[in-house]
Amino acid sequence: MRITAEAKTATRERIIKVAAKLFTKEGYDRTTTRDIASASGIAAGTLFNYFESKEAIVAALISEALARAEQAVDQREGESLAEGLFTFIWTELSTLRVYRKFLSEAAESILSPLRRHSRESAGEVIRTNHLEGVEQILASHGIASPSAVSMQLYWTLYLGVFAYWATDNSPKQEDTMALLDQSLRLFVTALPQPGAGHHEKQSD
Repeated sequence: MRITAEAKTATRERIIKVAAKLFTKEGYDRTTTRDIASASGIAAGTLFNYFESKEAIVAALISEALARAEQAVDQREGESLAEGLFTFIWTELSTLRVYRKFLSEAAESILSPLRRHSRESAGEVIRTNHLEGVEQILASHGIASPSAVSMQLYWTLYLGVFAYWATDNSPKQEDTMALLDQSLRLFVTALPQPGAGHHEKQSD
């Protein structure tokens, strides 16, 4: 019997929801793809028709949450670049808060800066989508083509904030907010100012 596109979509969403519950209850590292398949009511082999790995499942979960966050972001007119980036990132983190219990473990696997990622890997998809959102904010403030070095600086700072946020137990995660604020100030200060020329000193 041929499976309809609607049925495939429903199965995919069920896998993601079941995985999120298992990750929260049992922990990311202790949950296996076999556990997820069994709880989803499908064969272990069938799961790989939808996701190639456990990392791909959690990446899809994160990506969907971040997509919802992007739609919810309200960039206010007149706010500074740092404020715009803060709103964007904090909205994302707030959307992911329900998954925070297991994201610290998952992030070590899929977002580690020491791990090599292919263009199609779970971590690279999240990185690419997030940076596209950041570049749109930069463009709205007159920075249309940030350098690769600038974006690498941003991503390094972001990963540090994300890792801290995942285990931050301060009231309302105020410590993360302070770290994010300082990190963004550092990033923005390192960016070339829109319209600023490069003046080279003439030698005698």
